[in-house]
Amino acid sequence: MSLTGFSNPVLDQQAAFRSVMQALAEPGRIVPAGALAGGASPLGPVARAIALSLLDFEVQFHLSPGLIAAEEDITFQTGSRRAARPDEAEFAFVDLTRDALDLASFAQGTPEYPDRSTTVILKVESLAGGPAHSLAGPGIPGTRELAIPGLPADFVAQWAANAARFPLGVDLIFATREAVIGLPRSTRILTEAR
Repeated sequence: MSLTGFSNPVLDQQAAFRSVMQALAEPGRIVPAGALAGGASPLGPVARAIALSLLDFEVQFHLSPGLIAAEEDITFQTGSRRAARPDEAEFAFVDLTRDALDLASFAQGTPEYPDRSTTVILKVESLAGGPAHSLAGPGIPGTRELAIPGLPADFVAQWAANAARFPLGVDLIFATREAVIGLPRSTRILTEAR
């Protein structure tokens, strides 16, 4: 596997970072991805660009079983290292097309430091076309629809448990090959949309 970093590291990392921040600021909105790094990775181009933008030698990451093959690339490109357990990672990458999701297994933060939780990047095939759910919360005028295909059957229950821990809990970034959707812990899933 021959993988390269960003062609213009500073500007490309900033573009990928802006995509993530915009997605978290406007939960449920599809945000086109910023610049991509070269090469084919198990993470896919957008999740890999996020990894190269957010990881460094000071943080640890977790990979779901379907993404373990990306470990060497991430470590080489970022200087970060894989955590021994999911709850030790600042960032986690999960392939929802192949692997299970357990939001409670990740770091939830502490009352003193709620920001010491895991940000989970979920590799998905599409950001639209699945069962629809209504979202509400900061950054959403009124409500917004989330319709990601392939979410686990218990996703709404897992998210409700995550939201009940607020200000603790994890934040999610859904990533396809072209775009992202953010779901910060402050967002509520109200009901299934019609």
